[in-house]
This record gives sequence, structure tokens and C-alpha cells, in this order.
Amino acid sequence: MASVSALQIPYRESRDGFWGEQTSTLNWCEEDYNITFYCAEAVNTVTNLVFMWLGFKGLRNVIKYSHAPVFILAFLGYIVVGLGSMAFHTTLKYSMQLADELPMIYTVCIMSYAAFSYGRSPIEKALVAAALVAVACFITVYYLYAKDPVFHQVAYGVITLATTFRGFYVTEGQLRQDLTERVPGEVDARMRQIRRLAFSGILMFLAGFFIWNLDNIFCRHLLHARNQIKLPWAVLLEGHGWWHILTGLGAYHLILWRVWVNTCLDGKEQEFMLDWTPLRTIPQVVPRRDKSTHKKTQ
Repeated sequence: MASVSALQIPYRESRDGFWGEQTSTLNWCEEDYNITFYCAEAVNTVTNLVFMWLGFKGLRNVIKYSHAPVFILAFLGYIVVGLGSMAFHTTLKYSMQLADELPMIYTVCIMSYAAFSYGRSPIEKALVAAALVAVACFITVYYLYAKDPVFHQVAYGVITLATTFRGFYVTEGQLRQDLTERVPGEVDARMRQIRRLAFSGILMFLAGFFIWNLDNIFCRHLLHARNQIKLPWAVLLEGHGWWHILTGLGAYHLILWRVWVNTCLDGKEQEFMLDWTPLRTIPQVVPRRDKSTHKKTQ
């Protein structure tokens, strides 16, 4: 019985917290201050560490291997999203909610720039940048005025979809043609690898979105189950935490997808390789000269 009780730690009975009353327009299914006095949503906060881990990993590789500078901004934005989300879930304050949600818009706009500006003239790149800055400013101003989370979610989703479709359009059109001219015998294998990376990111996003919705719809039942199961096992039923983990992984895969596509479009597929074993390792675009420490995957 002692071993059973040791693995069933009850939640805090008190719901008072260090940060005081909630001012955010959103709250989630994790009960406020149920684990610690100092953090409103402990699980939702800790699960954002995936953004720190993968963000610094990606940033290090972009700088180390001299990938396009736009991806430095992309990974910095990715890290800021994670930090903002940690601040939001720790405090449930409206200002910290904005620190979570607005960087999501800015980061996906950076990725959109990477997708729509590649291969264009300096003037066209400037126009693409100006258009995306205008979009980001409009979304920011309107969201601050309306305070409508649905507007933010739809805006983020639309920009993400546009960026993803542009990536597939370039991959299946221009990149396939380029690879056919340079490495005709390897085209199908390389295209499968590129598609697999993209679809892995998309499926992780969709899985996270599905679990997030289950968390919202069945919140009352999940709360009851968590209080019956108790800590530490009850954290596995925190759906919004799984959303953080899966979207953190999904976003990283999609950024790497664009890094690898740009590398191949630059004609550097013989200099670099995608070091990745699906479902087993985190993808990296690394020089082939490092093959002693990075196993090549097809």
C-alpha cells in the first residue's frame, strides 16, 4: 500500500497562486495552481521546454553550417514562442498571453518570407517582406482591438497553410526539375525523403490539434480522471501539454523541411545531407564531410 500511495500524489487543495487573478482571455483544462503555488499551469509550462531544446539545436546548426540567415530569425522566433507560452501558462496574465500568441504570427510570417521570397530579385524580396510586415501589423492591431482568440487562430492557420502549400508547389515543381537535371538517378529517393519530412511535421501538428480539441471537449471528464489517478500519472492526460510537445516537434520538422529544400534548390545536395531516421532521431541538415558523426539516411 505504501508503494501505491507513493505513486498517487494528490493535487494541491488550495487554488491560490503567486501571480494572482487571471487576466488572460483564455484558460485551459489544466486546473490553476493545482501542482505548485508559483505556477498557474505547471504541465503546460514545462512542456514548452521542447521549444527551447529544438530551437537552440536548430539555431546552432544554422549558424554552424551557414544556412540562409532567414532561418536564424525563424529559430529565434520559435524560441520566443516557447518562452512566451511558458510565461503565459505560468501567470495566466493577458500581457503574457500576447507574448505567446503574437510571436506565433511573426514567426510564421518569417517562414512565409522564406517560402515566397526564394529565388526572387531584391526588389521582389523587399515587396514580399513589406507585404508580410503589413499583414503582421494588421493582425496585431486588430487582435489588440478585438481580443478574439478565434481570429488569432484562424490568421495563424491561414498563413501556415499558405506557406506549406507554397513549399509543396516549389518542391514538386522547381526542385524536382532541378534534381532531374543534376542527379537524375536519385530524384525519386530524394523526393520521398523531402515529402516524408514535410508530412511528418504536418501529421504532428494535426495530432496535436486533435488532442487539444479532445482536451477542450472532454475537459470535465478529464478533470475527474486526473483527480482519481493523481500525480504523477495524471499529467499524461493534460492534452494542452501534448499540443505543445507535438506542435514543437511539428514546427521544427517544417522549418527543417524548408532548410533542406533551400539547400537543394541552391544545388548543395552533394555538399549537405539530411541526417534523420524517422520516429527515431531529430532531423538535421549537416555537411556530408561530417558523416563520421552523422549517419546518412535515405
